[in-house]
Amino acid sequence: MRRCQWQVLKVGMAQVKIKVDVSKVRSAIQSGIPLVLTTYTFPREVEEYIRDIVKVFLTELNQPQMIDSLLYCVTELANNAKKANTKRVYFEAKGLDLTKPDDYKKGMATFKADTVDNLPYWLNLQKNKGLYIKIILQAKNNKIKLEIRNKSELAVYEYKRIHDKITRAQQYNSVEEGMAALLDDSEGAGLGLVMMILMLRNIGLAEENFQVISENGETITRLILPFSEESKAAIVAISRRFVELIKGLPEFPENINAVNRLINDPDSQMSDIAAKISNDVSLTGELLKMVNSAAFALSSPCSSVADAVKFAGIRGVRNLLFSIGSMQSLMVENDEGRKKMWDHSYRVAFYSNSLARSFFSKSSDKEFIEDAYVCGLLHDMGKIVFLSAHPDTMNKMQDVCKERGVSSDLFERLIAGVNHGEIGALIAEKWNFPATMVNVIRYHHEPELAPDNMWKITALVSFADLLAHYGEGTVDISQFDTEVLKLFNISTPEQLAQLSDKLSQAFRNSSRR
Repeated sequence: MRRCQWQVLKVGMAQVKIKVDVSKVRSAIQSGIPLVLTTYTFPREVEEYIRDIVKVFLTELNQPQMIDSLLYCVTELANNAKKANTKRVYFEAKGLDLTKPDDYKKGMATFKADTVDNLPYWLNLQKNKGLYIKIILQAKNNKIKLEIRNKSELAVYEYKRIHDKITRAQQYNSVEEGMAALLDDSEGAGLGLVMMILMLRNIGLAEENFQVISENGETITRLILPFSEESKAAIVAISRRFVELIKGLPEFPENINAVNRLINDPDSQMSDIAAKISNDVSLTGELLKMVNSAAFALSSPCSSVADAVKFAGIRGVRNLLFSIGSMQSLMVENDEGRKKMWDHSYRVAFYSNSLARSFFSKSSDKEFIEDAYVCGLLHDMGKIVFLSAHPDTMNKMQDVCKERGVSSDLFERLIAGVNHGEIGALIAEKWNFPATMVNVIRYHHEPELAPDNMWKITALVSFADLLAHYGEGTVDISQFDTEVLKLFNISTPEQLAQLSDKLSQAFRNSSRR
């Protein structure tokens, strides 16, 4: 399967200027998907391209104050990652064990001189051995995550050396002071790290914003860069004001609210609920249509509301009603943008339901399985609501943006992109959705922030969402959260591709019914 070049770029010894596709960087931000760029040799052309990506990425997020510092960090860390990979092939070629103190000292005595004299040879050697460098950018929860990953774990001596530099860098007040104290001719990384930490300090970052870890055969250097306080305040205020102004958004359908009230009444019987639904021809048709869909895998068609209620159960009926009500409120015929989003949502709902039934079969997972479909269906409600906003609302938002000094273009990018989870959750709260749905909508791009008792279902929908994008060829396994992959026993690209193909084929088959 050919992967999309803007989100997963694999380059070797590039020779031509690579142009940034701004629209696709914007799409990655709006989808909450990381940008992952993979190289093996980090030639000059690729370095320039990555710098251009960073500029566009930060400009789209209205974080220009970070550009200079982040450009320095990316270049410094990527070059250090390249050097670490080169060190591995150099030590191997010399018959030295990088993990042994004497070998390490001996190898480093000649490493710099030997590799500088014949750098293309060593770079090609590390490329042939698959020692990659990955640069990952992602906007999450009003923060920017930058990761530099290279295919080699740190030796104990390297790890201690880096952390010693980081700790000592806290003592310096300027780059000049750091240069005088840490100029290091043996490896050259010390000065660069000091400068980077001092630059990050200048934009308000603390030591905990910077991490260096080794796991699963990789070294990962991670920076978490919060949006400026002014920017965060504007995003929160504008998001809440947007929800307040959505007068054009219809209330949740009253016929469905009436059934929900009956469901929540402890004195009501299943027969009462079935009778209430049966009295509404439209609701009856929609309920039977959803119960008979491939997602529920009935052995024979269900033809009566009583049977549907009995089969789905109270929680299942309630979830189906929320699905039907949301679609009735937000679906508009002949609206291509919303149709495309709903098509994606149907796929994510199907994947979520299928994954829940395949991987979570314990009796304690019953509610989890029942909620999977509706949570998958409504995960992108924030984007759909944004497209549903009445023109009067958007005109009023222009005035709010002016008051906050935020351009209307930026407002649209933030609300439809990095903040659509929050917008959707606020609407779900307005419509009195259950807490599980609200939290999945809010955190489906960042399941690690969901409440502990809702992490698993949020991770499920997050995984299903990314699988849908993966099937389109727009994401790579490296863009999936490792903890989420573990939940589904995925450890190799082949396993992910196999699962994706299986779900995609099942979804196509269900669509033909």
